[in-house]
Amino acid sequence: MAAVDVVVVGQVARDLVVGVDEVPAAGGATAVRHRWEGLGGKGANQAVAAAQLGARVALVGVVGDDEPGRAVLQQAAADGLDTGGVVRRPGAVTALLVDLVTDGGSRRLLEDVAEDVLLRPADLDGAARLIASARAVLVQLQQPAAAVRAALRLCREAPAIVVVDGAPDDPAVREEVLARATVVRADAHEAELLVGRELDGVQAVERAARELVTAGPRLVVLAAGAQGEVVAWPGGSAVLPLVPVPVADPTGGGDTLTAALTVALLRGDEPERAVRWASAAAALTVQRLGGRPALDHAAVEELVRRA
Repeated sequence: MAAVDVVVVGQVARDLVVGVDEVPAAGGATAVRHRWEGLGGKGANQAVAAAQLGARVALVGVVGDDEPGRAVLQQAAADGLDTGGVVRRPGAVTALLVDLVTDGGSRRLLEDVAEDVLLRPADLDGAARLIASARAVLVQLQQPAAAVRAALRLCREAPAIVVVDGAPDDPAVREEVLARATVVRADAHEAELLVGRELDGVQAVERAARELVTAGPRLVVLAAGAQGEVVAWPGGSAVLPLVPVPVADPTGGGDTLTAALTVALLRGDEPERAVRWASAAAALTVQRLGGRPALDHAAVEELVRRA
């Protein structure tokens, strides 16, 4: 495996995206107006987004030794991803995510994710050198705690930016995550888990972001619903409004934001500029059905100028 800019540690799955006018009642039926199948999952979506924005990216995750697993790895390779860190688990069934989207951007997510396609500490052994040489490592905290801890231990030996996405259920793991992370990204619910309390309103979210910065991260980005993104860093914080675009499907918006934020930080952007740029990239993704991004620098820059 060659050295890369970004290593993404997280979920690799087969996505099935289905667009309908409305969800039928029990016993009913409806026509499908849009259908797409292919590489998906949070890890793969982040990896694809970072690659589309110019980074050299490797993916670390687990698929089954079945035909869907072979197909998604083939697509990942076509997307320019290094898949040497993806484990093909004998006897496992590759995760399936069904994204059911109705008009107006309302979605329902069906998940078939067996325990044997979640990461285990031993799955990271083959990617140790890759992680040690990467400029940034993205770790998804939705993976089992033991695997998250294993990834963070490997990051201790690396000079990389460590970007964590989500919130672990175990408070002890949260402390370890905050102590090691360079960047913390969380949605509204995950932000409440990180600070251990309800966050009512954007001011409460901003206070939480500043609090989390004192625990170790150099940058914290928390979703604040319709108010936008709250960003905090040592000595400052800001509330950045969402880029106004029509939302076809919110799936993958957060994944694109995390990936684009990482790319922006690697090129040296200051916190506010990095988050604005990442938010514009996310806005491009949510205008499409499914979580798979379709990004380019020119389109992102144009949205930044318009926002």
